[in-house]
Amino acid sequence: MIIADTGFWLALANRKDQYHQLATNKLNQLKEPLITTHPVITETCYLLLNKLGNYAQCNFMEMWHSGAFQVFELNQSHANRVKELMEKYANLPMDLADASLVILSENLGHGRILTVDQRDFSVYRWKNQYPFNNILFS
Repeated sequence: MIIADTGFWLALANRKDQYHQLATNKLNQLKEPLITTHPVITETCYLLLNKLGNYAQCNFMEMWHSGAFQVFELNQSHANRVKELMEKYANLPMDLADASLVILSENLGHGRILTVDQRDFSVYRWKNQYPFNNILFS
C-alpha cells in the first residue's frame, strides 16, 4: 500500500495545480492500492471545498466510496504518539494529518508516500529513524 497525503489529492482534483499532471501520471503507473487517514480526508475535503467547491469534495468522497483508497483508523492508543510527534516537530509545525501519516507508516512498516509536501516529509522520520520515500517525485 502507498500512503497518500492531502497535497496529492488536491493535485489530482485541480487541473490548474502545478502538480496535477505529475500526480495523474504517477497514479496511472501505480500497481499498489492507496491508503490514507481520516485526518487527511478531513483536511482534503476542507481544502477542496474552499478552493474548488462542493462538487470537488463530493467527487473525492465518491473516490473513497468506490474503493479508490483505503483508510487507516487512528484510535485512542495512537493519541500519545500523535502528541510526541507534534512536540518533536513543533518547529515545522506538524499537524494532525501529518502525524497520522507518520503513525500509518509505522504500522505499515514503510514510508512510501505520495505528497507534494517535500519540505516536511523530508524531515519527518517514522519510528524516529526512517526517512520517507516520496514516490511522487521519483
